Amino acid sequence: MEEKKMNLRLDVDVRKLEAERLRKGKTKAEEDLDSLKTDYKKLRLSIRTAGLGKTSEQWREEIQEEKNKANRWERKFQEV
Repeated sequence: MEEKKMNLRLDVDVRKLEAERLRKGKTKAEEDLDSLKTDYKKLRLSIRTAGLGKTSEQWREEIQEEKNKANRWERKFQEV
């Protein structure tokens, strides 16, 4: 009977340790997730600030506008 009690106590201790390890792992995973979310927000802000978040259509329009400006300047230069 005493041996059974000892085994049960050991089993309880092992379960407690496993539960604590899992809690610590969960806490670490949540911290990592929060950190990733923060990094993602910073990255999205940097992309918007740098203008890199444009669609390919927006880039095509901007390039076309710049080409048109260059052509106008070229014509003005040739006229003079």
